[in-house]
Amino acid sequence: MNDNVVTTIESIDKEEVKAKIYEVRGHRVMLDSDIAMYFAVTTGNLNKAKNRNIERFPEHFCFMLTDQELSIFQYGIAMQTKGIKGGRSNNPTVYTEHGVAMLTSVLHTPRAISASIQIIEAFVEMSHYIRQNRELLPYDELKALELKH
Repeated sequence: MNDNVVTTIESIDKEEVKAKIYEVRGHRVMLDSDIAMYFAVTTGNLNKAKNRNIERFPEHFCFMLTDQELSIFQYGIAMQTKGIKGGRSNNPTVYTEHGVAMLTSVLHTPRAISASIQIIEAFVEMSHYIRQNRELLPYDELKALELKH
């Protein structure tokens, strides 16, 4: 078997991934807990790997949600009640498409590599769809739809 070939460990439903992509601060992002689930690691280990390699993660690759942003997420999606943060001591970190790609350089398991490829493909498909349909749906309405997910 060729070691340079990445095999798909498990196919990820790209529509499910797209539903977990949100817009925050002008960036399309995914929650650390969602990425960790796809990578088959704990959220804590995902963020520890990022923190051990912090120079690889500038703010446009990942950032921690503010309390106000977190309250929007808790209102718009199923999360723990305010103050609990899903058992966390810190607010969630969100990762952009570039951050997801960089995570594979610090978490290089076959599962993480395969999952990141599929997640990035979902980001790209979503970007193409938005670009192609921008004139059909005003930007403000897109933002409102994203908050409903």
